[in-house]
Amino acid sequence: MIKFLAIIPLYKFFRRFRFPKLLPFNITVSPTFKCNSLCRTCKVYQRKSVELSKLEWARIFKSLGRSVNWITFSGGEPFLKKDIVDIVKSAYEQCHPPVINIPTNGLLHKIIPEKINQIAQQCPKSQIIINISIDEIGEKHDLIRGVKNSYASALLTLEKIKNLRCPNITIGIHTVLSKFNCVRFSEIFKSIQKLHPDSYITEIAEERVELNTIGVDITPPADDYFRAINFLMSQMKRQKFKGIARITQAFRFQYYEFVKQTLTEHRQIIPCYAGFASAHIIPNGDVWMCCIKGEVIGNLKEVDFDFKKVWFSEKAEKIRKKIVNKECYCPLANAAYTNMLFNWSALFKVGMNLLRNHF
Repeated sequence: MIKFLAIIPLYKFFRRFRFPKLLPFNITVSPTFKCNSLCRTCKVYQRKSVELSKLEWARIFKSLGRSVNWITFSGGEPFLKKDIVDIVKSAYEQCHPPVINIPTNGLLHKIIPEKINQIAQQCPKSQIIINISIDEIGEKHDLIRGVKNSYASALLTLEKIKNLRCPNITIGIHTVLSKFNCVRFSEIFKSIQKLHPDSYITEIAEERVELNTIGVDITPPADDYFRAINFLMSQMKRQKFKGIARITQAFRFQYYEFVKQTLTEHRQIIPCYAGFASAHIIPNGDVWMCCIKGEVIGNLKEVDFDFKKVWFSEKAEKIRKKIVNKECYCPLANAAYTNMLFNWSALFKVGMNLLRNHF
């Protein structure tokens, strides 16, 4: 914690003065865009990409080094990448991240639990957060996900992961709130609570370059979203969480307040650190500062996998200026967590909620 508090001023200086030059604190890695779901809220499966090999990913992680504290392995469906265990292990060995987050649709119930077990065993000093996506209940979930038996497969995967009993695994359930499920959220929440996940999180459906959803009508009306999220926040205040789940839920509670304000005021509520403390690497080696805009600042293959050459390029600097000038805003969860970590006011609010032992 002391080490983290010490780097906050450094990133603030980097954002304001471009000195000292720092590598990202939070990285999202997409080893594949392939997906075995056909979600109404996501068209990532339509994206085509030549994927990097595990050896190429290893070189990228080596160039990033110990700067990275939090890595998300996203997709597509990350467990469709046959060597996902080797890729995650490589990130662990080169970067030593305290937190590794892996979202999954849970469809591959025959292989996901064993791969998660291998990851947990081979990355013993990292907290492995597995978030299984459940957007509805039963056949309604299958309709949103576009694949029969999606709900049953997700529940089976959840149960098998629980049986692993690895001390460094946190099991969460993740719901995308969209125009297809928002009005039913209270019923969805009550059903999911019966599954007893370590944590439960939601994210609003939005237009993203990453997900190929620009121009797709998926975002719920603001009034419906506010009703759903206010209900969730009222339920969170009644619950008790333990360990890392308690900390993540404290940040989640503050994140929901942040989303409501963003949707109301249509602006950056707190300074965005995309391009300073967070970044996204996609399957072909392109680097984005943010998956909403998906603006490429360079390709790692073209610079011999030296992340610094892309991160400190002229093109990267042009996009950083846009971010600092608040030419964009969004409620993206992954970036928002990083933004809150580097905002004293947000950190204070999270800390006060933890001290009160409720959210």
